[in-house]
Amino acid sequence: VAGLGNYGLRGTRHSVGMAVVDRLARQLAVAEGWQVDRRCCADVALATTRGLELVLLKPRRLMNLNGLSVTSAAEIYNFRPEDIYLVHDDLDKDLGKVAIKLGGSARGHNGVRSCISALHSNEMTRLRVGIGQP
Repeated sequence: VAGLGNYGLRGTRHSVGMAVVDRLARQLAVAEGWQVDRRCCADVALATTRGLELVLLKPRRLMNLNGLSVTSAAEIYNFRPEDIYLVHDDLDKDLGKVAIKLGGSARGHNGVRSCISALHSNEMTRLRVGIGQP
């Protein structure tokens, strides 16, 4: 589960993907377990819930380069694109509204575009979190 955003701009609407993954880590009681993984240039926390092993990921790169971290983590943890969930902001959705989408285009989102390009696939599931228009 990769929370897309700009690592240096945490707390902004465009980094809401990271905030959602932070919240998920707290709910899964692994928020104290974040580790910097230099191999994929990201913060990583491991969690288990309902028999599933999860890798939570917050890339330490700019949004346009998030795909490099996601791809490196996929190689390290042996994930296929269809195993990956991207959590990211969506300007076209009202603030706080969410939608799940399987595959498809990046729809103008630079972080998703980066992931599609780096993984050579668009088969990731996306949790789109509405941030509304400025």
